[in-house]
Amino acid sequence: VQLQASGGGLVQAGDSLRLACVASGRTLSNYGMGWFRQVPGKEREFVAMVTWNGNLRYADFVKGRFTISRDRARNAVYLQLNSLKFEDTANYFCAAAVRNLNLVDQFNYRGQGTQVTVSS
Repeated sequence: VQLQASGGGLVQAGDSLRLACVASGRTLSNYGMGWFRQVPGKEREFVAMVTWNGNLRYADFVKGRFTISRDRARNAVYLQLNSLKFEDTANYFCAAAVRNLNLVDQFNYRGQGTQVTVSS
């Protein structure tokens, strides 16, 4: 399974981006999918997830700024980033976990990610 993320870029504080992650190699209908972010030298940080049956979960720091969505037909998950802040700068990668795993803690597959850089 490959997870290909796209949509990152260099933006100014307050701007928006929409990240996309498309899976190939198998259908992930029985998997939760989500997003993490990581800054070099730091641990990865959970951002948002959608479970295999459609429940949503967000990290506290999101505070209504980010929205995750899923398109099962495209085997894809998206992350809308609004009101971006300097501290949102990171590599954002997507991951997938089979339904009996908590994606926040562990996952079966992950992609390389896409870089989001927010200038202040």
